[in-house]
Amino acid sequence: MTEQNERPSLEVCLSPALLHLYDVKNSVVVIIDVLRATSTICTALYNGAAKVIPVASVEECVNIGRQLGAITAGERDGKIAEGLVHGNSPFEYPRDFVEGKTLVLTTTNGTKLLHMAKDAIQIITGSFPNISAVCDYLVAQGQNVILGCAAWKDRVNMEDALFAGAVVSRIRQHFSMNCDSALAAETLYHAASSDLYEFMKKASHFQRLARYGLEKDIRYCLTPDGANVLPLLKNGELIAG
Repeated sequence: MTEQNERPSLEVCLSPALLHLYDVKNSVVVIIDVLRATSTICTALYNGAAKVIPVASVEECVNIGRQLGAITAGERDGKIAEGLVHGNSPFEYPRDFVEGKTLVLTTTNGTKLLHMAKDAIQIITGSFPNISAVCDYLVAQGQNVILGCAAWKDRVNMEDALFAGAVVSRIRQHFSMNCDSALAAETLYHAASSDLYEFMKKASHFQRLARYGLEKDIRYCLTPDGANVLPLLKNGELIAG
């Protein structure tokens, strides 16, 4: 094993509003939007979607979907966005619906951060349903890593920090870590790890989604390795790596 100071760095960015403080150009960036964009992305790809195209606006989503004959989907503030047929629930994308198709997706927080990190060495997306694929990839690459939390309208949120902490806990021995956000996220994860769902009941986004009866979505999005594929961003499209 190499010496500590020769290892790549591992950092956590808890909000898109802080991303400018990190060396994105020399890092692999993991986009984290647990509830629910990155959980839905890995689920769609796991179930055979050809690709997922993340876009910033509903208008762009509709236009690209029309051009490609693709599924258009997305949400704003936890609800299906006006003008779109499908939302951001992973349960909307079973294999018999999504296999071989292109999904164009716009979300409140996750797609914004994807575009902000465009200069990274590589962008991948992560959530609990594909945590093992994410961790294996990051260790194998041997590059600096930024775990980028999509947060909620730039405000730090519980679920993305928990996932970042779970990744830190799994892979920290392979990296140099001089990042208080990473330490804080890992500490939070260890406090919650015995029952993530119960712990998340305190969180604002849990309560927001629960008002729409989406507890099943929340539980799925907090469960490890239910859709263990690696979404890689290539030419603006997420494909299964």
